[in-house]
Amino acid sequence: MTDTAEYVADAASMAAQNDAFRRNVCLAIPFAPGDPILMGQLVATRAVHAKGTAFVQATLAAIGRMTDFPADNDPDGFHDFGAVETEGTTVWFKLDLYDGSDLRYGSEAPDDPSRTYRVMTILFPSDW
Repeated sequence: MTDTAEYVADAASMAAQNDAFRRNVCLAIPFAPGDPILMGQLVATRAVHAKGTAFVQATLAAIGRMTDFPADNDPDGFHDFGAVETEGTTVWFKLDLYDGSDLRYGSEAPDDPSRTYRVMTILFPSDW
């Protein structure tokens, strides 16, 4: 007999992990004692980098402090996408969750920190 049940990730757990990861990479806030270390990396598009260091730092601060995730931008409740305004410019971030640091496959258990590698991309809507 084979198990054909589809795995369903826990949205609240994913949101908490994504929030902790975002605060860590954007604001250098350490993970709470006893919480798992969430592996991943932060990348930004060339266009975002071209706006300069002050712009990037202000954007990171805004993303790291973000707490409002409207349902139209976060329908699954994962806190894996958001938009902020920096110097009058809209900047998006998105989190992709992979099965390892080789970034070849999506995570089959995205709410399991031991099996998930996060990549947070900062981009302009026009970069999409």
